[in-house]
Amino acid sequence: MLNTQAHMASYDDFYEALLNAHQDLSTEDSHALNARLVLLLSNHIGDMAVLTEALRLARGSSPL
Repeated sequence: MLNTQAHMASYDDFYEALLNAHQDLSTEDSHALNARLVLLLSNHIGDMAVLTEALRLARGSSPL
């Protein structure tokens, strides 16, 4: 089950780190960074049901 409750100490700190990671990258390199990050975090989660639910919610609750 996907945890959608607030769980991090500081979302702002992560958002700032994410923006900093993208700084000075081309659009192509920025997209590649996002893809690698998604794959790394997906591997960490490791549960297809959780990942599918996250994809559905990220799309705006539309069915996949």
